Amino acid sequence: MARSVQIRSSGDSTAPYDVHASEGFAAWLHATGSALAITTYQIGKLFLIGADSPDTLTVSERSFERAMGVAHDGAGGLVLAGHNAIWKFGNVVPEGQEVEGHDAIFVPRMAWYTGYLHTHDVAIAPGGLPLFVNTLFSCLASVDAAASFRTVWSPPFISRLTPEDRCHLNGLAADPEGMPRYMTAAAACDTARGWRDQRVGSGVVLDVQTGQTVCQGLTMPHSPRLHDGALFVLNAGTGELGQVNPETENFDPVAFLPGFARGLAFLDGRALVGLSLPRANKVFADLPLERKLADAGFAPQCAIAVVNLATGEAEEVLRLGGIIRELYDIAILPGLHRPLLVGTAPGGPLDHLILRGPDLTLPSSG
Repeated sequence: MARSVQIRSSGDSTAPYDVHASEGFAAWLHATGSALAITTYQIGKLFLIGADSPDTLTVSERSFERAMGVAHDGAGGLVLAGHNAIWKFGNVVPEGQEVEGHDAIFVPRMAWYTGYLHTHDVAIAPGGLPLFVNTLFSCLASVDAAASFRTVWSPPFISRLTPEDRCHLNGLAADPEGMPRYMTAAAACDTARGWRDQRVGSGVVLDVQTGQTVCQGLTMPHSPRLHDGALFVLNAGTGELGQVNPETENFDPVAFLPGFARGLAFLDGRALVGLSLPRANKVFADLPLERKLADAGFAPQCAIAVVNLATGEAEEVLRLGGIIRELYDIAILPGLHRPLLVGTAPGGPLDHLILRGPDLTLPSSG
């Protein structure tokens, strides 16, 4: 018998989007004991997806202009890349407790205003410092209290850090300690937006520690991630999830999926892959993905596919539709079933979430 799944949604406004889950998605997510954070920069939303029972999904969303990379900081908080800022959220619900039925309430606590850097992936370095891919300046960067960014690393083929999006550096894989290990770029070029003329077959995976290219010949690669010691990458322009062997420099496909693949996380022996509908503009037109979809008779989807790494099969799917056409990133929120997200809109919950911290004693001036 088909399982009937209820979806409860809350957010900034009447939902201009649709959320549909495959029959077993809610039960699977509930059994993992985790929730998901999903971004779409196209409509500027951060979604928190939970399953507080095997039959119920909860959707909490808020608006953050050009929501891109999202990461869980391992200490109960979130970091989000937005249009011109890096946001940090804290969970105000004590561990093991609930507030109005929510086991987590993520509240904006800090923002570093960077200016529009076309920021993509984010990660949290040791000590809690946010790292982000500064695509406009072709570098890995971090936040600063007195500047827009501080450069951490740039590809060796980039001769000058200028706001020209020279190679479309986009993806970041950090190790379990938060140290940056691998990055992806659309092409190893050093001219202003030169990657746009080299979209097909020029994508690279870069080793941050050595500066070497460990895989090439990809088409618009995104979302490199380390999982169980292996390096996975989404070859977005071909719709493939694959594994990269830095020693042999090979890309070995694991699964072909019906969409522009971008956003990757791992949970319960599965890969969660974000899929977007192909764009109509010339930068994203005529990619191999279009031909592969036509040959396979697949219609493109805007969805999260749950792929069994042992078989390469998509076992479950969470479809996001309505006006949503593109997704960007996915993060796992461990130990949560029904998280709530608080935004910054005046008159919203943030106005009334007032928490007093410990008293502060100022140093004596005497």
